[in-house]
Amino acid sequence: MKVFVTGASGYIGQAVVKELLDNGHSVLGMARSEEGIRLLQALGAEVHQATLEETDKVLEGVRQSDGVIHLAFNHDFSRFAQNCADDCALVSAMCEALEGTQKPLLITSGILIVDLPAGALAKEDSPCKTVAQSPRAASEDAVRKAAQKGVRAAIVRLSQVHDVHRQGLISYAIALGKEKGELAWVGSGESQIAAVHLSDAARLYRLALERAEAGAVYHGVGESGVKAADIVRAAGKRLGLPVRSIAAQEAGAYFGWLNMMASSDMPASSERTQQQLNWTPRGPGLLHDLDNLA
Repeated sequence: MKVFVTGASGYIGQAVVKELLDNGHSVLGMARSEEGIRLLQALGAEVHQATLEETDKVLEGVRQSDGVIHLAFNHDFSRFAQNCADDCALVSAMCEALEGTQKPLLITSGILIVDLPAGALAKEDSPCKTVAQSPRAASEDAVRKAAQKGVRAAIVRLSQVHDVHRQGLISYAIALGKEKGELAWVGSGESQIAAVHLSDAARLYRLALERAEAGAVYHGVGESGVKAADIVRAAGKRLGLPVRSIAAQEAGAYFGWLNMMASSDMPASSERTQQQLNWTPRGPGLLHDLDNLA
């Protein structure tokens, strides 16, 4: 099928584009910059030039394709709530454009959207936070409403996507540690973070698009939980930085907006996803990639 991919020139997007092309699909990749256009053309994708703010242009790409993977998101965390509202509006517009077509749409969310007590295992059917608790929940809500109208829209919740170059939000924590001259975990360091290798995440998107069911939730999880202290120690060893534990009371001042991730304890399962999609994660683990940071 011809697949429209937003965020196609990004870190995850490039891997998804390659996965789709390697498995017989064609790609219409959205890009906003000349660099992104050149990158997608080099991969062998057709390019659709548009920005997230140009809804009409984005919808042109949706209508030209047989399926849609929505990866793009504005990661300016200083205006996170507004970015989430904008994403919800775009997702809603995509869903409306796909009504009556049976074309699949995958949107991207995150494991941290799940509303469970600390340490509980997040599953595909676990309760989701409200929009008041997490603004990004609005996009998931939009998909659920569209699915009730027969739109073949589904949700991919990602854990921390990694290779030797990037490790999701952990990369921001590492950059912060470099600035501060030390890396830290909160409390005992026993809290857990779920992770998935980039190659496995890309394969998940491809399989989910091919088999998507309306309203389905898929979890991009390769490792259900990696301990925070182990993550910090691995990165510290590789970078030659000291590591330490900080008290929960200090975490907000140290981590800033990253405290949500740093202080969370949310292992996650992808058992149902693996069964439904015949998807088996097989990439290197998070600690392996941290040991070999590029």
